[in-house]
Amino acid sequence: MTQTTSRTTALVTGASAGLGAEFARQLAAEGCHLVLVARNRSRLEEAAAELERRYGATAEVLPADLTDDSAVAAVVERLSDPQRPVGILVNNAGIGLLHNFEDNPVEEEKRHLKLHAETALVLSHAALKGMLDRGEGRIINVASIAAFLPRGTYSAAKAWLLSFSRWANLAYRTRGIKVTAVCPGFTHTEFHDRMGMDKSVAPKWTWLAAERVVREGLADNAKGKAVSIPSKRYKVVAALARIAPPRLMAGPPRKPQQERGGA
Repeated sequence: MTQTTSRTTALVTGASAGLGAEFARQLAAEGCHLVLVARNRSRLEEAAAELERRYGATAEVLPADLTDDSAVAAVVERLSDPQRPVGILVNNAGIGLLHNFEDNPVEEEKRHLKLHAETALVLSHAALKGMLDRGEGRIINVASIAAFLPRGTYSAAKAWLLSFSRWANLAYRTRGIKVTAVCPGFTHTEFHDRMGMDKSVAPKWTWLAAERVVREGLADNAKGKAVSIPSKRYKVVAALARIAPPRLMAGPPRKPQQERGGA
């Protein structure tokens, strides 16, 4: 069981779908008040209504595109409000890029890196101030098993988030703050559909349920673990990544964009 009370407020980014929505559901079931952050206001309002109906939870809706500085500033302001303290921050918002690095517009790459690394850093920094004053708090950064693998700029961004979480947990756990990087593998959400990935390329055994990823991530965070890798199969992948040749762990090379007919 995670250590929450009915007075705990949890702010979840990317909360309208996928792992973010599942984090919101499980935290609501534990009695948390929710602050839901995502780009689409209507989907957030639907999610808030569902949380209230199913769990009796109250949920604030905070629409924000977290690749936009002014939108990030609005979330920072909410995290920094001493009258409405946030006890749990879930940095979940993320995007994927379908093509090779050389085929992606550099502006897309910059947006991708900003969301996964810079925005998570900024929001964590804002949340930490109040948590340190109160002597308690929890931060969950949704990384990926890709953080252990040499697989493009998505892996690189998630590796940064993993390293940041490990350091922050070490630096702040003696002051009551638990920071965890949750590193799932392929998970049944909208994430891969939105990036246009053919999900059939991954064998069925590689796919995880969002409920399991979140349940194990919350439990590991409550225990103060710096890294949570849901399922034994992906724990094995992470262990192999430490000793196997990088060429093996990189997976098959992608074809250049022009050979795939664009997209």
